[in-house]
Amino acid sequence: MSAATSAYLNQQSLTVLVPVYNEEESLSQFVVEMDKFLALTPVPTTVLFINDGSTDGSLALLRDICGQKPGYEFISLKENRGLSTAIKAGIDHARTTLIGYIDSDIQTTPLDFLDFFEFFPEFDMVNGIRAKRQDTLVKKLSSKIANGVRRTLINDGIQDTGCPLKIIKTDYARRLPLFHGLHRFLGALVQLQGGRVKQLPVRHFPRFAGTAKYNLWNRAWKPLIDTFGFRWIRSRWKNYEIGEQHLSAPAAPAASAGNHH
Repeated sequence: MSAATSAYLNQQSLTVLVPVYNEEESLSQFVVEMDKFLALTPVPTTVLFINDGSTDGSLALLRDICGQKPGYEFISLKENRGLSTAIKAGIDHARTTLIGYIDSDIQTTPLDFLDFFEFFPEFDMVNGIRAKRQDTLVKKLSSKIANGVRRTLINDGIQDTGCPLKIIKTDYARRLPLFHGLHRFLGALVQLQGGRVKQLPVRHFPRFAGTAKYNLWNRAWKPLIDTFGFRWIRSRWKNYEIGEQHLSAPAAPAASAGNHH
């Protein structure tokens, strides 16, 4: 790790977002794996679960985990709103300079985050590429179709946009607009802001427990629709930079009547 990276990381903190939807069978083992990363991370790290309206015992497990283990927190959406909304809710509630993302199904390992840090601050996002994917034929086929469509329609250069292992500078994550399918375009949206994205191979494992929440419909047809939506957003995207400013300090809050002596 370079001196510049070490100096940068000394000033940083990380929130790892973990969307959860009916993952009670894998959550306990996920914490075991995450604890291995927390013991080695070079920056202060918080794990933020986002319960996306689970109907199994996931929320009860999250209450137990976060009540017993420092560094673990959760928010719970009132109803299931989908992966994009869960990620955006996590971004909105993070209080750190870097934001990570990983799924709770343990098909990727948080230990691979350790390889990501050396590419900051030069890059604004690091995105994993799942090497030797351990998925069903349907998932592999649908992902191949979806990635082919993406390359044809938007050509963003992101090889594995669906890889659930990413770290983004919070300044860039905060500017992401919430729309259906947001999670499929995180790298492209960082690039739209003028940010640089580094892509790294990461390990991939068979699903630990439970069942995948995706099928050929929502892994092929829905991404196609979302890609056209992204093209519309990209065509109207605007950036700006401040050239000069003179701002007054915020006014002090007025004292309430009850504070007079």
